[in-house]
Amino acid sequence: MPAKTIVKKVTEQADLDIVHAIRREVFVVEQNCPPELEYEHEDVSHHFLATADGKPAGACRWRKTENGYKLERFAVLKTFRGLGIGGELVKAALTDLPADAVYVYLNSQTHAVPFYEKLGFEVSGPEFEEAGIKHYKMVKK
Repeated sequence: MPAKTIVKKVTEQADLDIVHAIRREVFVVEQNCPPELEYEHEDVSHHFLATADGKPAGACRWRKTENGYKLERFAVLKTFRGLGIGGELVKAALTDLPADAVYVYLNSQTHAVPFYEKLGFEVSGPEFEEAGIKHYKMVKK
């Protein structure tokens, strides 16, 4: 476990560049997601950067949609996985949501469903494919 994990909301271009680099590494390089899908809705999203002992480690974002508030693009660099950083990112995003965020959801990759269940989400609906990867919609209880 890193001695110090910090998750902060970011708006400065230098921080956003780091967020995008993390997501590019995890989604585009590791998981072969199409880059054009990875960067849609950037301008209406609220972005977060996690650092572990001062080193960039993970990223995520949330945005308001026609259905509610969607948490998305959770990415932790390979060398930092299993250290609790993903959970800290989820908590930070949830804490940042406005008071009227009564319907909060995300699309979880199938293998990550147990992770999100531990954080208070439940599967809602059948498995589906997005960017060539199997997912389930999950809703915050």
